[in-house]
Amino acid sequence: MTVESTAARKPRRSAGGKAGTTGTKSSTTGTKRTTRTAARKTSSGEPELVQLLTPEGKRIKNAEYDAYVAGVTPEEIRGLYRDMVLTRRFDAEATALQRQGELGLWASLLGQEAAQIGSGRALRDDDYVFPTYREHGVAWCRGVDPTNLLGMFRGVNNGGWDPSGNNFHLYTIVIGSQTLHATGYAMGVAKDGADSAVIAYFGDGASSQGDVAEAFTFSAVYNAPVVFFCQNNQWAISEPTEKQTRVPLYQRAQGFGFPGVRVDGNDVLACLAVTRWALERARSGEGPTLVEAYTYRMGAHTTSDDPTRYRHDDERVAWEAKDPIARLRGYLESETDTDEGFFSELEAESEALGRRVREVVRAMPDPDHFAIFENVYADGHALVDEERAQFAAYQASFADVEEGGKR
Repeated sequence: MTVESTAARKPRRSAGGKAGTTGTKSSTTGTKRTTRTAARKTSSGEPELVQLLTPEGKRIKNAEYDAYVAGVTPEEIRGLYRDMVLTRRFDAEATALQRQGELGLWASLLGQEAAQIGSGRALRDDDYVFPTYREHGVAWCRGVDPTNLLGMFRGVNNGGWDPSGNNFHLYTIVIGSQTLHATGYAMGVAKDGADSAVIAYFGDGASSQGDVAEAFTFSAVYNAPVVFFCQNNQWAISEPTEKQTRVPLYQRAQGFGFPGVRVDGNDVLACLAVTRWALERARSGEGPTLVEAYTYRMGAHTTSDDPTRYRHDDERVAWEAKDPIARLRGYLESETDTDEGFFSELEAESEALGRRVREVVRAMPDPDHFAIFENVYADGHALVDEERAQFAAYQASFADVEEGGKR
């Protein structure tokens, strides 16, 4: 095993191709039958949760979605487990590095690994991804080196990767705007006659943004091949979901004329299956889908946040019992021939990844504080010059502190 994630990507659009990296594509007839059934289910007023693994790791049969993971082998399931473990490890290293002053900020994905790895591995190479700022697991699936992510949060690169090289857009900080970008891109895919699909990630908080509603409207009217993947981690910073919406988020899709489905966001197999269904629906010309991955943000919103100020420990403890990695390990140990050697080898690989991340980040240069004033205008501008001078004076005011003196 190596600490690298995936190989180089294919061209960004294609007129065809294979299914995602783990498993086989179901037949057209089966897909259409499942699509109609799943769409019918969204008409119910009761929240329905698609789940293929119990929190204890026991397999659950599901008539609508089993076909989408029928070809997944034990080796591929071990691959999903590896993805989640290594993603969690570099996420933990990033949090620690920020606490040590090596990064300016970090948005942890702790607890959301299954939602991101399951959906990320459902994608084809020619599909296009529009992330927020927390999709580190999806970035891993698309071949983005973790150190490139950390360089961005350190402020020493302008994104860290070429979006056209792996069909993974740069992180979007503005809440919800990437859903509009994804919709427009998907409309272009449809006009090109390609069978690629587009996926847009956002959170429960972003679902309250007008941009998301506009994206839903345009995608429905133009039948765009886009999947809206909402990770409902229960908290929009300090605002709980019940204060943001009167109905389950996935049911909002009905008002725009396309199906929605709620999936157990801590069940990587269910996330893989549901996302494959939604992507195949998009590729076959049936339009957009809203997937609500029902999960939990185990850590802080970002490293500038203190969740103990607005939520109780017993809530977090209850969700720890549904941990996505422990769930899949339970399945591997009880339902497959996975031996202890696999877990030991993976632990060693995880340690190696942690060391590499620490070494690379600590070897990075310090960020240039004045880089923000460059390339604002094609030519010089008096206002930018004035702001640069003000910032220089502000920085100079800390000089005696940095030298150990008192102010």
